[in-house]
Amino acid sequence: MTVLKLSLMAFSFVFWAAGLTMLMVGLWAKVRLGSYLALSASDSPGAPAILLATGTAVIVWAFLGCFGAATEHRGLLRSYGAFLAAVLLAAMAAGLSALLYRQDIARGFRVGLRRALSAYGEDDGRADALDALQRSLGCCGVESYRDWLHYNGSVPLSCCRARRGCWLSSAGEHGLHREGCFGKVSAFVSSNMFCVATAALGLAVLQVVGVVLACLMAARVPARAAAPH
Repeated sequence: MTVLKLSLMAFSFVFWAAGLTMLMVGLWAKVRLGSYLALSASDSPGAPAILLATGTAVIVWAFLGCFGAATEHRGLLRSYGAFLAAVLLAAMAAGLSALLYRQDIARGFRVGLRRALSAYGEDDGRADALDALQRSLGCCGVESYRDWLHYNGSVPLSCCRARRGCWLSSAGEHGLHREGCFGKVSAFVSSNMFCVATAALGLAVLQVVGVVLACLMAARVPARAAAPH
């Protein structure tokens, strides 16, 4: 019983660390990637919000699981096992979705980038997000800088390599990022979605261990006797 209790407490600590990591990544994504995600035309919920909510729930339940193991509280251990089973299903769904829908995510960015280009002078929020994306990735337009010529007739300063600006002439482009942003965003999504899926499925395997430990300990803890009247 002591070995089982220590094993569950050690697992809860690892689970708590995973929740803290998700919370920190969610905060980072909310601050640093929020404007980029605003460019996507996808209707899926925001990844930063999901990470923040999941990380918070994991931290709370990991503490309760550790407390239930330490005090040998049967009801709390059963609830902890049920929560771990729910996280197991959610992690499997997230991992499979990352693999199956990565092309849809990329297409959502393509549509969103085109909308941002067409409304560049009307929507300041999307314009700022698009400028930030072009500066950070060193890209211009959706497929190439020529998209700007089609929608606006000129390129913004965020397409230029230097702060002093750039220009187009019959001789060619001078100081201009020529590659489109969609290709870079698509490559980023494709290369990182596999890592996200692997991490989510790895978390699911970890939950199997937690569910087994919680259920075994709950089964071995004797039911509390009813208080005498």
